[in-house]
Amino acid sequence: MASSEAEFGSSVLGYPRIGLRRELKRALEAYWHGSSSRATLEAVGRTIQEDTWNELHAIGLTQVPGNTFSYYDHVLDDALLFGAVPTRFEHLSGGLHPLDFYFTMARGTPELPPLELVRYFDSNYYYRQPEIDETTSFSLHAESLIDEFDRARASGIELRPVVLGPVSLLLLSKPGPDAAEQFSPLDRLDDLLPHYAALLERLAKRGATCVQLDEPAFTGERTEDELAALDRAYTALSTTALRPRLLVTGQYGSLGPALPILAATKIEAIGLDLVAGRMTPDDLAAIPGMRRKRLYAGVVNGRNVWRADRVVVLEYLNRLKEVCPDLVVSTSSTLLHVPYDVLSEYDIDGNVADRLAFAQQKVGEVVALAKALTDGPSDKWRKRPTEVHFKQKHAVRHRVYNITPEMRERIPYAERKIAQQEALHLPLVPSTTLGSFPQTGAMRQARYELSQGRLSEDEYRKLVESEIEQVIRLQEDIGLDVLVHGEIERNDMVQFFADALDGFATTTNGWVQAYGSRCVRPPILYGDVARPAPMSVEWTAFAQSLTDKPVKAILTGPVTMLARSFVRQDQPLHETADQVALVVRDEIADLEKAGIGIIQVDEPALRELLPLREKGREEYLRWSVAAFRLATAGAKPQTQIHTHLSYSTRASVVEAIEKLDCDVTAVVATRSITWVLGALQENVLSHGVGPGVYESRSARIPDIDELDELLTQAARTVDPDRLWANPDGGLKTRHYWQLEPSLRNLVAAARRVRRRAEQGIDR
Repeated sequence: MASSEAEFGSSVLGYPRIGLRRELKRALEAYWHGSSSRATLEAVGRTIQEDTWNELHAIGLTQVPGNTFSYYDHVLDDALLFGAVPTRFEHLSGGLHPLDFYFTMARGTPELPPLELVRYFDSNYYYRQPEIDETTSFSLHAESLIDEFDRARASGIELRPVVLGPVSLLLLSKPGPDAAEQFSPLDRLDDLLPHYAALLERLAKRGATCVQLDEPAFTGERTEDELAALDRAYTALSTTALRPRLLVTGQYGSLGPALPILAATKIEAIGLDLVAGRMTPDDLAAIPGMRRKRLYAGVVNGRNVWRADRVVVLEYLNRLKEVCPDLVVSTSSTLLHVPYDVLSEYDIDGNVADRLAFAQQKVGEVVALAKALTDGPSDKWRKRPTEVHFKQKHAVRHRVYNITPEMRERIPYAERKIAQQEALHLPLVPSTTLGSFPQTGAMRQARYELSQGRLSEDEYRKLVESEIEQVIRLQEDIGLDVLVHGEIERNDMVQFFADALDGFATTTNGWVQAYGSRCVRPPILYGDVARPAPMSVEWTAFAQSLTDKPVKAILTGPVTMLARSFVRQDQPLHETADQVALVVRDEIADLEKAGIGIIQVDEPALRELLPLREKGREEYLRWSVAAFRLATAGAKPQTQIHTHLSYSTRASVVEAIEKLDCDVTAVVATRSITWVLGALQENVLSHGVGPGVYESRSARIPDIDELDELLTQAARTVDPDRLWANPDGGLKTRHYWQLEPSLRNLVAAARRVRRRAEQGIDR
């Protein structure tokens, strides 16, 4: 155990893995498209791995995490580490190279849908959900993990391998399609544990001194049975005969009742998120066994980009070490959720940039805090500003302070429905998409040329207009009932609007992995938000001028703008949300003036910000719903307001969906349609609904009969005049050869259901 004179350690719980310049993304997509070899892809992966070890070691971490690299998703990696192959993929395992087999599960084939893409707790990362049933045959496949450990050791760096803990791996999985009705993946814990023990033994024999097992599932609400499973797992693993030290981490919040359970086992170390799950030294002292554990104190925020207030944090650490003398300064979570290096940004205002810390800077903060904890702060150690306090926009604050309850209310849905039927003349079960169409390489290059001043505004406008016209003509030919302009001019659903608003800064190289090769650049929301000019009216109105069919405008809602940005910390989230809601409200008014009758305000992140624990959920849903209603309630009765949401079976979220008072809600429900149907049967969702029946992120092309069956199920529980046919998300990541037949099948299925409804036939 460390004495008061001992050096305090420093570490992080994970690191970005896409490459500083998105090298992995480019290598992946080149390989998938057949323009590059597997050997080239593997070489890029090895380089990223080795650059990460060397960088973290050079900055001065006393412990460097390993096994943090992934070609697609670390949850899928860990499922395959223990041989958890879904039954429907087993027949492919012998005929494909392991890497190609891995990508098949992640991306699917025309015949096989991929594993489901699910949000990773309350982060902006999505993972491929493993499928486990009674027949899953667990086995250890640690070759790549061992190879990485050996290569690093040969270069003089000892890694601390990072693996998802056994209980969280099972809790993050779902039953396979052939599983018994009452089966839970957690039922297989006792079958899985021996393979974890075997991994620990192999690593111990290779010379590993510590292994990190992440149990983030326990930062949310858990049942007594799940807590008992955690106890059983770590009682077993901590008493195995040959193993390294065990570090068990709880990222993304407080471990709550799981913490005393872990503290009572023989594991040596516990990592706590002390940003989202702040604990006082007295709280820790009250937990039996904590004083004997090594505490990885997660005091540097792994999920936001603001610098730590190091004076305040150091004071907190000095109090913590009195309770837990064996202390390692760490990040609150993996740094997967932040960009690599703020020094690669040249266009951010210096007053903002000086307050930012990306992954590399956060590692430096961890090292500096550990040194200051050991030796005391140096003469140069001084308090630096950590919050951005720009001059307030009094016009913005005046509008927020003068919001009235009436500004969040529309006339009743039943009255709006009649007005919209008269204005829009839509058929039963209208078909549409949710906004984005594929972005061509030429269009992306044009945006780049424009930013570099090598393309004039007029030249760019002509290119965009040409692309929009092609998208409109394609939709007309396919037969969609409500069209979109395709979002040709947009780089990202959040960044596009952030670029047009005051109070946001956008990055050049601030890429963060969302899933697989999909990367985003979250904007930085630092000040009061205002709209200097309309943002989407020009292109939507142009698209509408090309067709007699209604064109739906696509906006991003206030909660999603917050959830997918790095947000200021100097005022409550609800106040920032209302500022964004007001600019959306103004945009809707301008779209109406331009003759747009259908406006979709996307809120896929409404569920994403939901607190992991019950405490705070009611308040969050109250202000998030209120912000959406502020944004949309100014619309005319005849204007049809749509939204797009991620699915949730949680009753409180379903209730919140109804409270949004949207005319039409499109929901991600491709392989989880049961809860939507149940909500419709119970009249919990009483307005228009589009249960996404075509999985937009999959390369698979659904056939007409499959789509017909899903729409028919929905039509049995909701009046056809409230039912919409749509994909479950935007189509930006698809190719036209995938998109066109899928949409034609969607339209054909919708017309089948429409004909039967008109004829009074219940198939």
